[in-house]
Amino acid sequence: MAGPLLAIDAPFLLYRSFFALPDSIKGKDDRSVNALLGAANATLRIAADRDPRAIMFCFGAEAARYRVELYPDYHAARPPVPDELAWQFEHAPKFFEGFGWAQMGSDDLEADDLLGSLAALENQAGGETMILTGDRDMYQCVGERVKVWYLKSGTTGFEEVDAREVRKRYGISPDLVPDFIALRGDPSDGLPGAPGIGPKTAAELLERHGSLEGAIAGAIHERPRVTAALTEQADELRAFKDIATLRIVELERPVDQPTDLSGAARTARAYGLNRLAERLENAEQLSDL
Repeated sequence: MAGPLLAIDAPFLLYRSFFALPDSIKGKDDRSVNALLGAANATLRIAADRDPRAIMFCFGAEAARYRVELYPDYHAARPPVPDELAWQFEHAPKFFEGFGWAQMGSDDLEADDLLGSLAALENQAGGETMILTGDRDMYQCVGERVKVWYLKSGTTGFEEVDAREVRKRYGISPDLVPDFIALRGDPSDGLPGAPGIGPKTAAELLERHGSLEGAIAGAIHERPRVTAALTEQADELRAFKDIATLRIVELERPVDQPTDLSGAARTARAYGLNRLAERLENAEQLSDL
């Protein structure tokens, strides 16, 4: 049986790697290559452990236009990309290609939308998907054949999130994650949520009413503070849910494509990552890394 598709949130992994590793890690021309090195090491670690049938890096818009139109402050507080990371972002597609890893991008959609679309496509084909991300919005994709491998910023290792884990963390099923985000808010995206409603109350509302729309319709039966938040902010909460809901688009299913160890070694050398190149040159298979 073929292994899972490994779908990776490329911007997140590069960001995380850049801030997790010192920018004193230099390659050729004295350029910082810490983000490229960290992304490669994390991906190779998972590939060695799970033997994915293919690896797909997804790139996308920093803030999709339709989301900004729904809420102008969406992603507004995010800092600009540091210059040394911007150079690595520019070179990442070519770098990953040298490892035999596929990639896709969009100017209109965010990487999350592509990740969700790949997972839906793979599920329809009877395959399994592992989504590597640091974005909890992606929990909405979790199902019998879809797992999220969540990377926390500033820590090492991965946490596999399945439907049971989503319920343990949020008290809801994966399909209600956008409703939950709308009510609770999401500081990383600049979404404030409903005034005075935290994660516990959000989960309780969804448990009682079944959805954000159900909670708005049944607001009159809640405590006055909750009733006011749901009724006075109803349209804004619907916009927050729309923002949090992934856009599923038609894509071509990635073909099986193993990691190319010899190509990866050459690519690592070309970028001045000589220690990584040596590991790759001495490995006969991924499990040797």
